[in-house]
This record gives sequence, C-alpha cells and structure tokens, in this order.
Amino acid sequence: MNQASVFRLTRWGALIGAVMLVAAACSSTSTGGNAVDPAEWDGVLSGSRGQQLNLFMWGGSSEINRFVDTVYGPRLEAEFGIELNRIPVADTVDAVNKVLSEIQAGRDQGGAVDLIWINGENFQTLRQADALLGDWSTRIPNARFVDWDAPEVSLDFGLPVAGFESPLGSAQFQFVYDSARFGPDDLPLSYAELLEWVKTNPGRFTYPAPPDFHGNRFVKQAFYELTGGPERWLGEFDTAGYAKFSPALWSYLQELEPYLWRQGASYPSSIAELNRLFANGEIDFTFTQLPAGIEADVAAGVLPSTSRPFVFDTGTIGDSHYLAIPANAAHPEAAMVMANLVLEPELQAAKLAPENGWGDGLAISLSRVDSADRRRIEAVLDDLGALALEPGLLESVRLPEVAAEYTIALERDWQQHVRR
Repeated sequence: MNQASVFRLTRWGALIGAVMLVAAACSSTSTGGNAVDPAEWDGVLSGSRGQQLNLFMWGGSSEINRFVDTVYGPRLEAEFGIELNRIPVADTVDAVNKVLSEIQAGRDQGGAVDLIWINGENFQTLRQADALLGDWSTRIPNARFVDWDAPEVSLDFGLPVAGFESPLGSAQFQFVYDSARFGPDDLPLSYAELLEWVKTNPGRFTYPAPPDFHGNRFVKQAFYELTGGPERWLGEFDTAGYAKFSPALWSYLQELEPYLWRQGASYPSSIAELNRLFANGEIDFTFTQLPAGIEADVAAGVLPSTSRPFVFDTGTIGDSHYLAIPANAAHPEAAMVMANLVLEPELQAAKLAPENGWGDGLAISLSRVDSADRRRIEAVLDDLGALALEPGLLESVRLPEVAAEYTIALERDWQQHVRR
C-alpha cells in the first residue's frame, strides 16, 4: 500500500475517532446555542443582513464555482445584504473535519463553517456527531417546492434527512464517449460488457481512484451489478452480506486492472484528471454526474465537441445533494437564506441550463411550482440537445443510493484489494 493509500485510511480512522469524541462531549450540539426559528422568517432575514456567509464546497469545477459566484453571490448581496464567501475544498471531508475539530475543542458557537455542500458519508458523519443544526430545512419558505415524500430527497444514502439538510440539486452517473472515435453500437452497456471491451482495447479505459466521488460511483455500480442489484443492500449495513458478496467485486476489478490505462499501475486522482486524459485522446471514456448533460464542459473546452453521454442498461446511481448548517455556525441566518434562495424555481431553472455553466439536476418538484415556472423549467429540459440524455431514459435506469457504510467499506477495501 502506497503512502497516499495509508493517508486516506488514516484520515478516515481519525475522523471516526473525532466523531466518537464529539458525540460524547456534545450531546446537544444540534442547536449549538444558535436558536434560529425559520418560522419567524422576517427575523431570519433581519438577522442575516450584514453577515458574511462562509460556504464550504467542493471546488473542483471552475464552471460550478463561477455559477455560485456570479449567480448566487450577487443575489445574496443585492437582496439580503449577505456577502457570500465561497471557500473551496478538495474534499468535503476537509470541511467536516474542521467542524468536528472546532466542536471537540469546545467552540459550540462562532464556527468558521456556516454552510456545507454535502451528502452521503459526510452527512452521516456530522449527524452521528450531533454536529448539524436541525429542524430547519422543511420550514424555510421555499421548502414548499420540494417533494419531501420522494425517497431520493428524504433519504441521503439511506439516512433520513429529517430537517438537517436542504436539497440543492440532483445528479446521476453517466459515461461519456467521443462519437468521432466510435459509434453507439460499439459501446459496452454493462460491467460485464465493459470487461470484454477493455480486454479488446487495452489501455483505453480507467477510472478515478476512490475516495474520489466519481471513482466511488463507478465501483459501487459494479458492486450492484455483480451482486444482483441494489435491492439486496437497501436498509442498514449488512455486515455478513457484504463479507459474502463483495469478493466478486474485487475479483472483477483485479481482472480489469491489467487492461487499464498504464496497466493499472496508477489511477487518476480526480474527475478533472480523467477528463484531461479523455480530451487528450489517451482514454476513450470519462464520466459525468450532470443530468442536463455535458454542454457546459464542452463549452468550457473541458471535453471535445463530439463527446456524448450514455448509460449502462444495468443502471446508474442517482441521488440528491444538499446544503447543511453546522451546529456551531457563526451565521445560521445567512445560511438559511441561501438554502432558501437556491430553491427558487427561477434559479433551479438557471442551474439546470447548461449554457449557464452547470447543468445540475432539479431539487424541486415540477408539480409544486406554478404554471409559469413549470413552463420555464420544461423549456430548459426540452432544449438540452444531443449533449444530454433524455430525462425519461435517465429515470428508467436510475438506481438508488444505499447506506453510507457501504461507501466507506468499498473505499477501504478498494485500497486493500485493488490498489494494494
């Protein structure tokens, strides 16, 4: 195991230890002394004016960063007197660690993190540590646009959201190929077909090393297919079942490895690196998570204009991503205002539109908006073009996320069985 692998495992071990200490020492930090009632919205707005909002978010996409800075930032400043301070992190776990270390040190108010773009195991970690502000997300005004009964919204990697985070958007894993190199009839449409394709085309495929998010998704989808589908893994983590069935995944990935780019001697560390290899013609596939397609990446020169998305017949994982407020946030009012703002149907439509640089999926339900907003959003969906897949196709192959413990176990065991 190389030094980077040891670091990743050590970081998760340290994080788990910190969670246990924080949970033991701070059994009531879900309020953190920051009593803010979203039902008194005028008071929230009044309290937020003049605040600087420290938003910690993954900073790996310049297009997403630009959207946040040029769309959300000016609206917050002009309408609410809030200064948006976007703080990029390479991995959301860095923001999680910051919150946990502050609370462990007794800083239960005035924390450095006001709002985090989050989901999955990072949400679970902060919930287990009782380190998030609760009972707010379903009570902000624009929560009325959210279908809280939909499992893809109400459950974050199987864990009930329960008022601790508010949806920002949605995503679904897709593969990307270059139509100038080969046609759709040549594409593998399952992990079984991918193995045969890679053996026929050695060196032309790779995937990011977990814990990269896209790498995790690629590995987890293989886990689903090789173990009979995600239904087996719904609910709480099945220790015995995982131990019994996961060896099939490691055998598959080990068989795949000699035929990968650089014979699997190294793996890309991020989706940005994977995109560069693809754009340079070194590999034939990359990935995207954007339901509205890859137009933004093509327009930015990240991907060739002949790139096209596709999905496996065996399904791809889709889920929501959220905004959460740490229990010790210095500016919970400003955080609530931003979480409410991003749910405005007009801004959801803007975020969905690839020409604005993002192409993120919706966090709101079309059945809950008025006719004018519904027409605005439907117009964006109708105009996605060849660089996006039909929403109906994505929905037909959509697979659920499962408990965050599976992600943690797959990350850990990939290091042991594949990277070695």
